[in-house]
Amino acid sequence: MTRSGRRRGWSAVDLHTHSTASDGSLTPEGLVALAVERGLRHLALTDHDSTEGVDGALRAAQGTPLEVVPGVEINTDTPGGELHVLGYFLNHRDPQLADRLSRQRANRMGRGEGIVQRLHDLGIDVSWERVQAIAGAAEGGAVGRPHIARALVEGGYVGSIKEAFDRYIGNDGPAYVARAKLEPAEAVAIVHRAGGLPALAHPADIPELDGFLPGLIDAGMVGLECYYGVYPPEVVERMVAVARRFGLVPTGGSDFHGLDVQPELDLGATPVPEAVVDELRARRA
Repeated sequence: MTRSGRRRGWSAVDLHTHSTASDGSLTPEGLVALAVERGLRHLALTDHDSTEGVDGALRAAQGTPLEVVPGVEINTDTPGGELHVLGYFLNHRDPQLADRLSRQRANRMGRGEGIVQRLHDLGIDVSWERVQAIAGAAEGGAVGRPHIARALVEGGYVGSIKEAFDRYIGNDGPAYVARAKLEPAEAVAIVHRAGGLPALAHPADIPELDGFLPGLIDAGMVGLECYYGVYPPEVVERMVAVARRFGLVPTGGSDFHGLDVQPELDLGATPVPEAVVDELRARRA
């Protein structure tokens, strides 16, 4: 343990996490409890297309040293593939934001049903009701492909979530269904209008990143996720250099969904400088 009570090797900052409000395996309260146990000081809850878990996380963090940053992760599309936009310090109760995210989740539901139907066509008997139960849809959880993957594992059709994506529901899989398209710049504007700070998630593999960023910056983007998941040091260094060149805050986080989902992406295991939070605050001011 360090003097602060944080376990050695764990970061004090994790600005990319998920709960059962989207496709994580821990409730918002469980996520906060784990963050407190590990000595984190700043945690952003960034569920996919949902801020439904933020209030629960804020309540759970009361009286602890942990600051919960209201956030979101919005899934978008480009001709080159899927991109995700993170939002930090946003007004998670903003009516326009809530309406837009609600429509995004409705699109996810339709997509999920389509994937389950394609699985049925392949002779795989996965129940849509079971997928919804795994996702906690009755409590407002957003249905995503990881929930279908868990149902496939549960039914014995695959041995792991990775295998479910590789064999059936990944972008090139026989049960894949595309979702309603949203442009990255539009997602940036959605976060910006809700008083939040938009950042581009896990950008290292985006082709021609330098040419792509100016349009998002014009739309209001202020951050670039440089300290991400299992990025090796050389990739982090390259991404930080890009962020500085464009005047963006180099943000970061683990992309934690739960050890039963992606064990390599552990809460607080990605080293993120605490100064990142100060830089975000400065941009917010």
